[in-house]
Amino acid sequence: MEAFTLYGFTGSGNCEKVRMVADFLSLPYQWIETPIFDGAAQTEDFLQSINPAGQVPAIVFADQRTLAQSNAIMLYLAEGSALIPEDAYRRAQMHAWLFWEQYTHEPAIAVRRALIQYRGVDEADIDPALMQKGMAALGLMERSLVDQDWLVKGQMSLADIALMAYTRLAPQGGFSLAPFPAIQDWLARCEQHLTR
Repeated sequence: MEAFTLYGFTGSGNCEKVRMVADFLSLPYQWIETPIFDGAAQTEDFLQSINPAGQVPAIVFADQRTLAQSNAIMLYLAEGSALIPEDAYRRAQMHAWLFWEQYTHEPAIAVRRALIQYRGVDEADIDPALMQKGMAALGLMERSLVDQDWLVKGQMSLADIALMAYTRLAPQGGFSLAPFPAIQDWLARCEQHLTR
């Protein structure tokens, strides 16, 4: 793959998981820090030439094609690699986790973290439903990891990278990982596997 340009915000789990995939697969890229809370993804140039949705991560390939949405980017970059199961059922399980991550996990854990870390909102002023939803998501992950090393049994996949990104940052959103020993062990495995 030719070198590409990756626009992202270091504080974003969605951006970091794309970078983790690119680094793990030793893909050549240039990182462009894009501070989203300063409006960097809302400029006319960014909206017209990179991502009309005004979001990161976003990639510009050597031929000037662009791609946005973190899980779509990860799937594209990892095509043909060991991060995507060859078996159709296990691949479908991976996709199920990717959808769940964006629909259930991220909207609770990442949103609560962003409110505290970047918006300066007092925890007392945050909808308590976010804590309940986040803890329920972590509980589901814990139960899934009690008797297996990876979310898709048998191998580390994009599902692990996608869910690792914001799970490891969950304490910044007020979520304690102490009640979740299987998640803690899994995070350590992910870190070790990704840094080999």
